[in-house]
Parts: sequence; C-alpha cells; structure tokens
Amino acid sequence: MHAEAAEAMRAAKYAAVHAASRAIGTEAAGTRRRVRNLQRHWIPRSRREAELASVRSIAEVAQRMLLRPVPRTAGALQAAVSYTSAVAEARIGGDLYEVVASPYGVRVIVGDVQGKGLAAVETAAVVLGAFREAAYDEPDLVRLGERLERSVARDLDDEKFVTAILAGVGSDHEVVLLNRGHPDPLLMRQDGTVEFPSPPAFSLPLGLGEYGGECPRPYHVAFTPGDQLLLYTDGVTEARDEDDRFYPLGDRAHLLKDPDARSALEALREDLVQHAAGPHHDDAAVALPR
Repeated sequence: MHAEAAEAMRAAKYAAVHAASRAIGTEAAGTRRRVRNLQRHWIPRSRREAELASVRSIAEVAQRMLLRPVPRTAGALQAAVSYTSAVAEARIGGDLYEVVASPYGVRVIVGDVQGKGLAAVETAAVVLGAFREAAYDEPDLVRLGERLERSVARDLDDEKFVTAILAGVGSDHEVVLLNRGHPDPLLMRQDGTVEFPSPPAFSLPLGLGEYGGECPRPYHVAFTPGDQLLLYTDGVTEARDEDDRFYPLGDRAHLLKDPDARSALEALREDLVQHAAGPHHDDAAVALPR
C-alpha cells in the first residue's frame, strides 16, 4: 500500500506540473497574439501602453513561477543565478536554471530549450518541474537525467530538444557533472586558473533519447574550498561585440573574485552586457555554486 500511495502522489505531482505548464503555454499564446495586434494596427497610446503593461505582467508571473530566486546558500555552498532574456516584451525565454539542496547533496541544472521567447515557457516548466521533484528522489545524476528525459520526451514533438548540464556537489570535495549536449562549464580554481571540464563522450540533448547515441555518462572533477563552478547557456559565449567577436568567457573569469557570489555574478553580467553590440539576440542563463 505504501508503494501504491507513493506512486499516486508522484502521479498527482506530475499532473499538477503538466497542468501548470499547459496554462502557462495558453497565456503565452495569448500574449503573442496581443503583441502581433499591437504591431499590425495603430492603437491609441493609452490603450497601447495598457496592452504592453499586460504583456509585461504575464511575463513577470511566468518568470516568478519558473525562474524563482535561489537561496544565498545551498548546503555548504554559496549560490547565485542570473538570467537575461532576448525577448524585449517578455523578459523570459527558453533558458532555465535551478539549485536544490537534496539529501544527496546540492543539485544544479542549467538548460536551454530549443526555440525562442514565450513559446519555450511551457517546455521550461516541464523540465524544471521534473528536476525539482527528481532532485530530491534520485540518488545519482544518471537516474535524475533519465527522469528528465522521460518527462521531456512525453511533452516534446517534432524533434525539439533541451540541452542541459547537471551538477551534483556532495561532501567529498568533488563535483559530478552530467552533460546533455550543453556547453562545458567553467571551473575557476582558488588560485585563479580556469578549466572547462569536458564529458568523456558527447550525449544527445534531452528529448532526443530515442535516436540512440552514447548513453550519458557522469564525470567527476575535483571541487575544493575556494573553487567556483560557472554553468551557463550559449547566450553567454555566443554574445558578439560590434566587431563580431564572441564573448571571451575564460578571459573574464577574474570578474568572479568578489567574495559575495551574487556580486561576482553581477559583475560578469554587466561585463557581458557591455560586450554585446545592442540588445541580446539570445537568452543567457548562469548559475554559480562556490
């Protein structure tokens, strides 16, 4: 009976997450229609401002539901996150992050949903809902990744996918990483040296598991006091300046030296904004456990 009750509770949780994601998707579709109407038709200024305010309000609600603030500390770690959207009217797109202090250590995810703007919100809701539940239940990142794969596969179609990197930090002075087709993280040692730990083999993003390929394999990296791990989406490294040069993340790692994780991440974000030529053309999400 206990197993049946637990399974029923899991099903109820998934149904709630699924219903929430569908609701957000419906709001997103309505928002996009309103924006197109604003673009196609002349509307008196007062009404146009009211419509845009409504769009911003919906986007802010979606952001609070999905990309909620993380605590300053998670387990024995400091943690900070940052999100910059390419969508001017919505402030939220297809990138995602979360930090969870679980019975098995601190779990972190940073991901990038294929697609742009509010159309990606529903998928982000599915991924984050599955991660927030499975991070507490699964004893290792392989099983956690399998849970995410099943959740994403149920909700995505037309060969859409989500790149993601999972990190687990316990009490043994190492970090375990599981990379699903995502940019390699940046690891800055206490002495300022910078590494980009790579997986033993490339693995397909979430949602493409049915196409085979290498089974995702976790890899272990030393993570001692004073080290910092920066997980990010390609909106960071692919930001271009006015001369069409990519953002040199490795060369900017020294900006993370502030003792406060949030201040360090804000310094990096401001530098990224200054580097980019005009508005961001892609979302940029970053998580910094240290």
